[in-house]
Amino acid sequence: MDKNTLFSSFGKWVAPINIMKLQQRIDETDQDKYVKKLTTKAYLLLFLHAQLQQREGLRAIADDVLSKKFQQELGLSSISPAQLSRKNNRVEPALLEEVFVDLVQQIQRVSGKACSLRKHIKIIDSTTIGLCLQKYKWATFRETKAGIKIHLRLVFASQEDVYPEKISLTCAKSNDRTQMESLIDEIGAMYVFDRGYVDYEKFDEYTDQGIFFASRLKDNAETRHLYTFKVPPESSVLSDSMILLGTPQKRVD
Repeated sequence: MDKNTLFSSFGKWVAPINIMKLQQRIDETDQDKYVKKLTTKAYLLLFLHAQLQQREGLRAIADDVLSKKFQQELGLSSISPAQLSRKNNRVEPALLEEVFVDLVQQIQRVSGKACSLRKHIKIIDSTTIGLCLQKYKWATFRETKAGIKIHLRLVFASQEDVYPEKISLTCAKSNDRTQMESLIDEIGAMYVFDRGYVDYEKFDEYTDQGIFFASRLKDNAETRHLYTFKVPPESSVLSDSMILLGTPQKRVD
């Protein structure tokens, strides 16, 4: 995608953001009090663009402001990496969270009945973001590294429509299982997650509550087959069995 196409489309990409509502919240919280250059709105647009272009580092993000067309979108003519760093520290995360929640609600209203039953399939996974240990000692991960972990719940509405629905943040050393209660909460939905979320006690609770789930098993998981169901020859399913999962001391009933 060339730059002309990018900047002519950028306004359409960010159009769903309720800028008036965001500005109202900024005014209520005095987020931009005494700010003369890099407003919270400009900050948000700049970093959304950086995400789309997969920029690495504040210097590369600052260089994007050199484009005349992008300057019109942001309302500023230049910015330095140091200014971006300071703004990162000052922006209230709750404001950005409100933008995210509002966008999710818009998607849900638009998708509505147009989506098939696949909208009840929810995918859960986590990713770790490394941080500088000297600056983020509260997020100590390893001896020489700090980090946070983003736990994300995606809704699989269709082959073309997958959107984020819920996010939680923890320190990187936090186990994935600690977020199961906040991410897996809808009766009748089908949750798909990796083995980092395997918890036999929780599996029993989900079964009793009518929450469906599919997960990869850990390499050392013990299983005992009770019954094997027939699978049609043309099916992509390799096998379908009823099993007991876990040891007699700790297993899924």
